[in-house]
Amino acid sequence: MANLAKLEDIVSLCKRRGFIFQSSEIYGGLASCYDYGPLGVELKNNVKKAWWKSVVHMHDNVVGLDCSILMHPLVWKASGHADKFADLIAECKSCNTRTRVDHLQNHAEEHTEHVNIDVELAATHDLSNKVCPKCGKVGNFTEPMPFKLMFETQMGANVDDSMTLYLRPETAQGIFANFKNVIDTTRVKIPFGIAQIGKSFRNEVTTKAFTFRTREFEQAEMEFFCEPGTDENWYEFWKEQRFNWYTELGIKKDNLRFRDHDPDELAHYAKACVDVEYKFPFGSGDWQELEGVANRTDFDLRQHQRGMRTLNSWYEQKGDLTQIQLKDEAEDYNKGPLSYFDEQAKKRFIPYVIEPSAGIDRSTLAFLVDAYDEEEVKGETRNLLRFHPALAPTKVAVFPLVKKDGMPDIAHNICKELKKYFTCFYDQAGAIGRRYRRQDEAGTPFCITVDGQTKEDNTVTVRDRDSMEQKRVSTDQLLNYLRDKLEI
Repeated sequence: MANLAKLEDIVSLCKRRGFIFQSSEIYGGLASCYDYGPLGVELKNNVKKAWWKSVVHMHDNVVGLDCSILMHPLVWKASGHADKFADLIAECKSCNTRTRVDHLQNHAEEHTEHVNIDVELAATHDLSNKVCPKCGKVGNFTEPMPFKLMFETQMGANVDDSMTLYLRPETAQGIFANFKNVIDTTRVKIPFGIAQIGKSFRNEVTTKAFTFRTREFEQAEMEFFCEPGTDENWYEFWKEQRFNWYTELGIKKDNLRFRDHDPDELAHYAKACVDVEYKFPFGSGDWQELEGVANRTDFDLRQHQRGMRTLNSWYEQKGDLTQIQLKDEAEDYNKGPLSYFDEQAKKRFIPYVIEPSAGIDRSTLAFLVDAYDEEEVKGETRNLLRFHPALAPTKVAVFPLVKKDGMPDIAHNICKELKKYFTCFYDQAGAIGRRYRRQDEAGTPFCITVDGQTKEDNTVTVRDRDSMEQKRVSTDQLLNYLRDKLEI
C-alpha cells in the first residue's frame, strides 16, 4: 500500500484529534516546541515502552538507567561538546534570516542531503551560489560563524556561588559517567549495554518540519560495551536489531533504508556509523535520519578518564571550561578507573562502544506518518491510522448502540473491566457510524458495540479497524478474544 500521507494531513489530524499541539499556543506559540495531547502522550509512551522492551527487557545483558539532565560542566569538556558543539550559520543580508550553512541550497540545483560542513567550507567559505530559503536572494550572506548548540543555565543561590551548567544535548554522556557505578553494583559482564530514555536540548538555529527537528526532544540511547576486536560483529548485530524494530512495529520496508556515513562525514572518534532513514513527506519525499548506530570505539571512556584527572584544574580556573586543558593519558590508560577487568581472560582494557541512538519524537512522527491512510467507503473518504496494536493510544472503544434499554450500563461495565488490561475508551455520543470514524482517526484497533441482541444472548459486536469486519463475541470470551488479537 502506498504511503498517502502529506505533512499537512498529519499536522491537521494531530491538532484535530489531540495528538500534538503547538506549545504555548494561546500566547502565539513558541517556535520548534510542541506539546503532546491526550492521544499523543499515549502514542509516545507506547513508542518508549516498545523501545525499552526491545532493547532492555528482551536482552539479558542490557540494563537501564535514568540520569540527571544537569551534569557537572566538566562532563561536557571531556565529551568535546564544550569546545566543538556548534553549527556554522550565515545571515542573509537582505532579510536577516540566519540559516545553517549545511542547509543552504545551491542556486538552480537540487538539494543534496548530508553535506559535511568541514568539507564544504574548508577552502573558501564560498556562499556566492547559495540561496536564502526565506527571500530567495542568491549569494548575499555574511561570513559563516559558529552558533553554540548547548543551552546554558545557572545553579546557585546568588551570584557569588553560582555555577554555569548546561542542559544536556544528548543522554549518552550520563551513561558513560555511570559506567563504573553500573559495573560495581550489578553483575553485568562484558559484553553488556546500558540504556536510557530522556530529554535532551539543542539550541538549533534551523528547525524543520513539525516535530522532526525541535529544540527540546526525547532520545532513546543504548551504549553497548564490548571487547575491542569484537566490536564489528556487535555493530552489525545492533544494526539489524534496530532496523527490524521499526518494521516489526508496522513501518513499511519501502519507507526505510540504511545510509552509511562517508569516511569524511564520520565523527572524529567513530570507526563506523550508519543511519536508519525514513522517507518523510517533506517536499516530494525526503530521506531523513530516524536513528544512528555508531561504533564509538573507546573514545568516551578514555575522555572521561582524562576529565576525572582534570577536576582540580577546573576548580583552580573557577569553572572556566575554555581555559582548561584535559590531562594527558596515563602511560597505560587501560589501567585507569574506567577500565574493565576480564576475570576469565585475566586482562584489563577500555571497552569499545556500539551506540544505537534513536529520536523518540522522530520515531513517533514516523509511526504517525506511516500509519496514516485514506480510503473510499460507500462514496465517502475514511481517514484512519493503521497503528500496530502495541502503539495504538487506545486499544478498544466501547459503545452502546443507543442511550436507553440498559445498553449504557452494560457498555460501562464492559469498559470498566477491560480497563484493567489495556486502554479503553467509552463513547455514546452521535450516530454509531460517526463514532466508528472517530476511532478510525485515533487508530483504535477494535470497537465494541452493545446492542439489543446483547441482552438476549450476552454477545457484542467487535469491529476491526482495518477490515471493518464485525463479529459477534460472547462477553465472557471478550477479554481472551481481544488479548489474542492485540497480542497482549
